[in-house]
Order: sequence, then C-alpha cells, then structure tokens
Amino acid sequence: MIAVRSATVADANRCAEIYAPFVTDSWVSFALDAPDSEQMSGHIAGILQSHDWLVAEREGAVLGYVYGSEHRTRAAYQTSCDVAVYVDSAYKRQGIGRLLYEALLPRLKDRNIHAAFAGIALPNQASIALHQALGFDLVGTYREVGWKMGSWRDVTWFQRLL
Repeated sequence: MIAVRSATVADANRCAEIYAPFVTDSWVSFALDAPDSEQMSGHIAGILQSHDWLVAEREGAVLGYVYGSEHRTRAAYQTSCDVAVYVDSAYKRQGIGRLLYEALLPRLKDRNIHAAFAGIALPNQASIALHQALGFDLVGTYREVGWKMGSWRDVTWFQRLL
C-alpha cells in the first residue's frame, strides 16, 4: 500500500535521488545541475514554511514527491502557486503522481491558495495527460523559453482553480 505524508528534511536525500535524472537526463527540469541532499533539504524546509511538500512511500521507501511553491513574488500573486510532481522512474504509470496531487491540492486550498499552475517542458505527453486528468486547463505555451540538451524548449502552462 502506498501512503502519502508530509515531507521532512530527512527525505532530502531520497528526493534528490528521484529528481537527479530529471535534471541530468532530460529537459523535464530546467535545472542544469542536480541538487545535492543539503540543497534539497533547504528547498524542502523553505517550501514547508509557506506551502506543502508531500512524499509517497511504500514500506518506508519514498517513491515520489509533490510540492506547491510561490508562483511570483509580488503580493497580488500570494493566492497562486506553482506545483510540481516527480516520481522515481521505476514506479511511473502506477498512479503515484495522481495520488500525490490528490493529497496536495486540498492542502493548498486550505492554505488559501486559489490557483495552481504547472509548467511542463515539451514534449511530455505523460505529464500533460496527468494534469488534464486532474482538471488542469491549458493556458498557453512559452515558445523557445529554455535551452537544454542542445535545443530550444517550449514550456506549456496549465492551471487549476482550487
């Protein structure tokens, strides 16, 4: 059975392990260097102060994580957030991303978040399908917004009102 719980900084090493291939082996993340455990610990701690970070685990092993973070810095954006989900490739297409989002989105709403945004580097049909299945609507695409892995990358944005 898969359980979803709030993350702690003790999850940083495993979250860094899950995230690293998305940085080094794909354009899914626009980061160029994978964070180490210490950097991930700081990221988790910062997110937990204002939003939420959850992990999915089975028998004590973290399989994936999801979080909400600040959308923009200006005050009028305070009720909007960005969301991201990462699942270990060994566990993809098992419903873990959906399970994580279904736990996160109500928590964000309880924190007075009104709108959640997901930016998806293209191509990434699996992520698009997940977000659409969860009620996210397409709002637009930034063309050639990032350079990664030798090519310009587009990012399409989805939004869900909570």
